[in-house]
Amino acid sequence: MSAPQNHSAEPRTIGILGAGRVGTAVGRQALKAGYGVMVATSKPAEDIALMVQIMTPGAVAVTAAEAADADIVVVAVPLHKCRTLDPDLLGGKTVIEAMNYWAPVDGEIDDFENDDRTSSEIVQDYLAGSNIVKTLNHIGYHDLEVDGQEPGYEGRRALALAGDHQGAKDLVSRFINRIGYDAVDAGPLEAGRSFQPGTEIFNGSHTAEQLRSILSADREPVRL
Repeated sequence: MSAPQNHSAEPRTIGILGAGRVGTAVGRQALKAGYGVMVATSKPAEDIALMVQIMTPGAVAVTAAEAADADIVVVAVPLHKCRTLDPDLLGGKTVIEAMNYWAPVDGEIDDFENDDRTSSEIVQDYLAGSNIVKTLNHIGYHDLEVDGQEPGYEGRRALALAGDHQGAKDLVSRFINRIGYDAVDAGPLEAGRSFQPGTEIFNGSHTAEQLRSILSADREPVRL
């Protein structure tokens, strides 16, 4: 199991598990922001080296174990493959969980369809030793590389994040800011329900002020 992280430091390396459209877009954006990026899939590193060179120039193809040694690990695999991840490799790590459960598009998955918890809470239960932070799931992979702006830019787009470990959220917030977005802390991991598929946040682009307003409204008790 990996050693616990020092969450006070500025993250320098990003490990990405998954080389699909989301994973490679995150990798390219992270490279533009100056991070060292490592990409891993279920295949041996040498088998994906050329693809990584083409899709994320400047990133390094590695094993999952090597990717898990990064300061932040981004899980960007299809949700139905989440149980192929090795919980021991990710123990003690800050993990960005960028997956979505979207039954109308991907089909029903029993683990997620018949559980009242959010998909991220279920993933956290499986990766029990990791510090899961839900974010990057509510921006299109194409938008991620277009919408980013420098801090202080008027109308800068914001991204929500949720998690149960404040240190991990702080680390991820610094990463989100550096790749071009205002980070808005939505609260504990269960608060990720506010930006799951079908929600107002998931369906649109919002500033930090707008995001906070939506999140605040979501927390208001329903009056009968």
